[in-house]
Amino acid sequence: MSEVKSEKVVEKKSLIAQLEEEGDVAADYLEGLLDIADLDGDIDIDVENDRAALAIAGGKLSHLVGGRGEVLDSLQELTRLAVQTSLGERSRLMLDIDNFRADKKSELAQLAKETAEEVKSTGEAIKLRPMNAFERKVVHDTIQEIGLTSESEGEDPDRCVVVLPA
Repeated sequence: MSEVKSEKVVEKKSLIAQLEEEGDVAADYLEGLLDIADLDGDIDIDVENDRAALAIAGGKLSHLVGGRGEVLDSLQELTRLAVQTSLGERSRLMLDIDNFRADKKSELAQLAKETAEEVKSTGEAIKLRPMNAFERKVVHDTIQEIGLTSESEGEDPDRCVVVLPA
């Protein structure tokens, strides 16, 4: 194996080790929060798309998600801060509770596909409703897979995706 290839393999392993450490720190933090709130939940740790991914399932946890995921977003930010404080590195970890993000991702991918079809048939750009960063990324990724382009426009919390014709 060439020296460059060997370095990339070591880099990838060290990245995975770092992300697993982030996941462990985040899981400890979240277990503490669940204990304080006297809530039950199983925490799964994974590495997806070069970031730590944690999922909490079980129990009655819908209030930890909020109506549109705003409580989940806040918990994710608090967990990222806890990891950063512990490890000294900025974290990009993703947190999901009761499959909220997984379900949302499926819905948004479907919305993106339907919007792309409409843009293809009319030849006109379509502006979607305001979305948070996670939602916009799912739409952008899906639109790119379809072969169209999209861009974000506006300022948070009113930032939205515009799907453009080819």
